[in-house]
Amino acid sequence: MSFFRPPAPSASLDRKRVIHLVDDTTPGGVMRYLDFLKNDAALAEAAEHILRPVSRGEIGRLSLDAEVIVSHLSVNWRALPSLIALRARHASARMIHVEHSYTAAFTALNVPSRGRFFTLLRSAYALFDKVVAVSAAQGEWLRARGIVPWDRLEIIRPAVDLSDFASLPAPRTRPRVIGAFGRLDRQKGLDTLILAFRKIPGHDKTLRLYGAGADLAMLKSLAAGDARIEFPGHVAVPALAMAEVDVVAMPSRWEAYGIAALEARVAGRPLVATSIDGLRDHAGPGVTLVRPGAVDELSQALLENATSSQTSDERIALAALSETATRDGWRRLIMEGTCLTSARLAEAEIPSLSRAAVNCGPL
Repeated sequence: MSFFRPPAPSASLDRKRVIHLVDDTTPGGVMRYLDFLKNDAALAEAAEHILRPVSRGEIGRLSLDAEVIVSHLSVNWRALPSLIALRARHASARMIHVEHSYTAAFTALNVPSRGRFFTLLRSAYALFDKVVAVSAAQGEWLRARGIVPWDRLEIIRPAVDLSDFASLPAPRTRPRVIGAFGRLDRQKGLDTLILAFRKIPGHDKTLRLYGAGADLAMLKSLAAGDARIEFPGHVAVPALAMAEVDVVAMPSRWEAYGIAALEARVAGRPLVATSIDGLRDHAGPGVTLVRPGAVDELSQALLENATSSQTSDERIALAALSETATRDGWRRLIMEGTCLTSARLAEAEIPSLSRAAVNCGPL
């Protein structure tokens, strides 16, 4: 239970039913965020949040009983017909999409045909009343590229229950353990981290890469011969792992937000991260940003910026503000309205919907 629950909303509010659709339930930051939305007592005062895992083949066949449907789904050309069918089958529902994946850095590194990619995103996002960016940097990219207009874009940074992180004791004054948290894949830049760490002298230093993923064998190969580098695997209780480390490294190649960065700051751990996408949202005391892929710069930052001056009260305040901002954003989204307007239906170009039958609340 969060320590930072704000005063409950008035009990007279109509309690809405909100279904969150997710097609990737791999343990990680997104699933922990969804658990927060589902189980947070303050959010439950205004709406019942239901988590609905779905297979990618069933999305277009769903018939959901909900005033609000929230997509945490993958957006690609193969999925687009299913998203159109989902919209058509739920004409009276308010539909929201949360973009957990796509960013400026992702596009630069992974998308050769950007015009076609932006057409996909515009087509998919036009089906939704609102699109939620999970960081200010991601939201600015969506707006600047003309992918989502400001009037349909919301920025809501994710949160999890941060009370366990806020209550951790401060790290050692002479840092020994550097930790990285997340899926072991190319996105996280852990190959760069291993190369940077191997440049750091001292047998008393340790690098722990918490997580599982397809790149485990490759990363172990890079770490071969350096007994200071450890692979503890996936951790079920992230706060317990955070308690073991003195510094957190996030050398991601792209990152829509990065919940581990927020957890590190609340835990009072110095954070060294790449200056890309949503990681820039975490800039502040105890945070050092470096260029992506810059091995020497990362190594030097881990050596020189390994302290955080945050007090216990500042950590508690950061946790409270983060949780409250997430709650307020979702309350606002849920209470805004209930469905697409006629103008939005025309924009989405779904001819099978009877626009005269749609009874919309205000957006």
